[in-house]
Amino acid sequence: MEKLDQMIEEALEAEDREIFAQTEELGWFSLGLGLFSGKLGWVNWFAMIVWTVMFFAAVWCGFRFFGASDVLVAVKYGISGGVLLLASLAMKLSLMPQIHADRVIRELKRVELMMVKRG
Repeated sequence: MEKLDQMIEEALEAEDREIFAQTEELGWFSLGLGLFSGKLGWVNWFAMIVWTVMFFAAVWCGFRFFGASDVLVAVKYGISGGVLLLASLAMKLSLMPQIHADRVIRELKRVELMMVKRG
């Protein structure tokens, strides 16, 4: 991939190189933190708050599960903790498609800028 990027950069004109530099691919942390800004930032903040609450509730249920002396109480906390942990994992993974969509939109904007400069 690096060689392809190098070949593209060599083929570009000076103006295109400037666009290429301005729209450089972001790192993993930049993409992740970018989820919390923009029009849908509040939705992602809310999802992370709910995810955090569910995760800590699952940890609490896990401690209660291992500390239970009655089988019925252990089953109650074990199932509750497992469901909460899986739900928190599903919510956390729901943010990954948004990161991918942001990357695709960024690349499309890069191509669009290059086409406008040429046309």
